[in-house]
Amino acid sequence: MKQLLILSGKGGTGKTTLASAFIKMAQAKVYADCDVDAPNLHLVLKQSVKPQVNDFFGMPKAEINPTLCAKCHRCLEHCRFEAISVNDGSYRVDSFACEGCGVCEMVCPVRAITLKPHIAGELMLYDNKESLFSTALLKMGSGTSGMLVTEVKKQMKAVDVGADLAIIDGSPGIGCPVIASISGVDLVLIVAEPSVSGISDLERIIKTAQTFHTKTAVCVNKFDTNLKKTEAIMAYCKEQDIPYMGNIPYDENAVKAINQGLTIVDIVCDAGLAAQEVFNNTLEVLLKK
Repeated sequence: MKQLLILSGKGGTGKTTLASAFIKMAQAKVYADCDVDAPNLHLVLKQSVKPQVNDFFGMPKAEINPTLCAKCHRCLEHCRFEAISVNDGSYRVDSFACEGCGVCEMVCPVRAITLKPHIAGELMLYDNKESLFSTALLKMGSGTSGMLVTEVKKQMKAVDVGADLAIIDGSPGIGCPVIASISGVDLVLIVAEPSVSGISDLERIIKTAQTFHTKTAVCVNKFDTNLKKTEAIMAYCKEQDIPYMGNIPYDENAVKAINQGLTIVDIVCDAGLAAQEVFNNTLEVLLKK
């Protein structure tokens, strides 16, 4: 099964808009939303079944047993994350600040502190026997987004529905969830925007993908908002020998479609027609040996 990952150097470039359109055009049987901090693919790709929901356990968190605590102050003195506080003589751990390093457990002379499993998010799998949609939501303040993305991709491949193509909506930026998303995919399509920061973001995400020796391709969304920057992106791709998939114009009808919970290929609009061309070009690159 070929895996196509759609990324962007920053949020708001239209990555999910394009991913949802690709899924519709490909009639994809397998797809995933790996933007676990703020998943939104489900808003335009309605599901007919309820998801299978499982807790995701991230890094463990420290807990203090007040009955055993000798109030020696050692845990508070040694916690470099300032996750331990004293209130009315009682020692408490702030789960948002705790990094689960285990130093407090080690220095406690009466073994009043233990590291316990901590629910860091939820994994959701929509399986209607004909298609499979894997996604997740990270709890606010949790720092294990990369681990959660890995689990989302494992879910996506766990059930065989006879698919030849999986389309993955990734996270913006170049952080841990992006790195976890890139691992094992066949092609990364980067959605760029024609701006000064957009070019910088594009260069960063390309370098990140190249670190993993992953094939990349580029398209520009809302290209007509700044034609000079679009030309600069096209020139950069030519210089770096990166396949350029095409341009998608700014289209108010596309905005209206998304606001109605539709993809840009569910209606007739300029953005949808351009996305079709980008999709065809991307498939050609993906399937090329």
